[in-house]
Amino acid sequence: VRGDVSLFIFRSLFAFAVSLPVSFQVKIMAEAKPGLRKPTFTKVDQLRPGTSGHTLTVKVVNTKMVMQKGRPDGPQPRQMRIAESLVGDETGMIIFTARNDQVDLLKDGSTIILRNAKIDMFKGSMRLAVDKWGRVEVTDPADFTVKEDNNLSLIEYELVNVVE
Repeated sequence: VRGDVSLFIFRSLFAFAVSLPVSFQVKIMAEAKPGLRKPTFTKVDQLRPGTSGHTLTVKVVNTKMVMQKGRPDGPQPRQMRIAESLVGDETGMIIFTARNDQVDLLKDGSTIILRNAKIDMFKGSMRLAVDKWGRVEVTDPADFTVKEDNNLSLIEYELVNVVE
């Protein structure tokens, strides 16, 4: 019975909304849209293997190109580039793997914001990455100094099967 009442109320509200002029319907839909969530920033020392959805503000310590090759996909050849960059904040450092257009944003000493970053594992160590669902953007210089004696990419992890 309760579901029937809910359905009746929904149908009544829908019928009322449809009977309104289009300008009111648009206004109601705009007001009902939830706002963007304010990001919570993660520090480098809080990163763990297999996690994702991190937003970090880091400084670029150094960058080196790992791979650069052309792919003749269509009318113009497309470059595929991968660079590894050592980035960090006041709590530690980690290697960030940048791909294609992200490589151009990584200048030594610049400050970048990584949105929706994830931790990939490479040969047992952590690598920070931003895929197509994330974003890399250059921001104003940060006022922290990078803690260079805590490199999280130097820690080796081993996958262990637990049998009960």
